[in-house]
Amino acid sequence: MSNAVSALQGATYEGYVTVTEMGLRGMITLRGDLSSAKLKKAVKAVSGVDVPGVNSCVLKGDQAVAWMSPDELLLMCPHDRADTAVEKLSTALKGQHFLAANVSDARAVFQVQGQAAREVIAKLAPVDMSPDAFPAGHFRRTRLAQTPAAFYMPDAQTVELICFRSVAGYVFDLLSRAATLGAEVEYF
Repeated sequence: MSNAVSALQGATYEGYVTVTEMGLRGMITLRGDLSSAKLKKAVKAVSGVDVPGVNSCVLKGDQAVAWMSPDELLLMCPHDRADTAVEKLSTALKGQHFLAANVSDARAVFQVQGQAAREVIAKLAPVDMSPDAFPAGHFRRTRLAQTPAAFYMPDAQTVELICFRSVAGYVFDLLSRAATLGAEVEYF
């Protein structure tokens, strides 16, 4: 069996913020009735994190759960634990209508870090990135230029962005160009 590698193997760009491809991360799409006590209990048991509210991401150590839609969550964990997490969810939710799928190898994760991280994202996505409109812990699915993406802020100076692996090079180039020294807007 081959060893898993991330899309860009940790590529980094240093501009007026730092853009880094974060390597492998376990990601599980979980679809079902998010109000179900059984589903909430299963998510907590697998991730140690409660089901988040609308447009939120709850983080605890190397685990996270993000609200994707009224019937979908994204569970994030270390890459090597994703298959086991899917098995545990499947066992816990047996008899209930749900879908749990390991989508880890179909995704890429980027981190934009620095005082102007919000500005870099605001240049590329139709999202109000002001601190009042997009606080830490908020989660958003949107477009980054012409590409579907989702992102959240684990803290006030860091954005973590998820996209399809097939467009990782394009997204890295977009983020790097937006973060180029001399391209600062200084809006936030």
